[in-house]
Amino acid sequence: MTDPHVTPHVTPHATAHATAHTTPYADRAAVHEQHLDGFGTVRILPLDPVADAPVVHGWVSEERAAFWGMNGLTCRQVTDIYAHMDTLDTHHAHLVAMDGEPVALFQTYDPAADRVSECYDAEPGDIGVHLLLAPAGTGGARPGWTAALSGALMAYVLLGLDRTRIVVDPDVANEKAIARFLRQGFTVGPAVILPEVDLPDVYLPEKKAQLAFLRREVAFAG
Repeated sequence: MTDPHVTPHVTPHATAHATAHTTPYADRAAVHEQHLDGFGTVRILPLDPVADAPVVHGWVSEERAAFWGMNGLTCRQVTDIYAHMDTLDTHHAHLVAMDGEPVALFQTYDPAADRVSECYDAEPGDIGVHLLLAPAGTGGARPGWTAALSGALMAYVLLGLDRTRIVVDPDVANEKAIARFLRQGFTVGPAVILPEVDLPDVYLPEKKAQLAFLRREVAFAG
């Protein structure tokens, strides 16, 4: 679940409407909450572009997050991108917290309104997702954690949002992510070239992506 960018342009130095939170993550309203046996309670929170920018910027700036496409951006640029996304009805960013500690950045989008729609035939009920885990050792990051977290995220998008198929588009070179999707039951689709993204102060070249799909009946089989 990679490549968080959307085609619409960002207004330079956009100011997010959200006000920085002073309360712990545990006190923020969640769109989904689920207890994971052996790990704790996961809550999916709407991302606050301003308050959450330092955490997100720290994650996306790491070399391990190169496939996310934000290496080299300033904290202000990260804020601007997510402030713009916050104005869209088709793309949504979330901060995932476990027992009050941030553990992942999770994004959902309508494929029909994204550049990926130029590369495959979208179906009614499709939803695109991107996932960036926090650094190793954060929160529930121990054996079985990724699978447990992925199960909660699938429950949110497929059941909570009533979608019938998840679409992912990792970089073809991101073998680790592709292998993880296969273990989760995704079916590999074609390798495609996603068009370039041109944002103020940020240019992202076209991306060779490996499409993969997971239908609801497969995700919850058995």
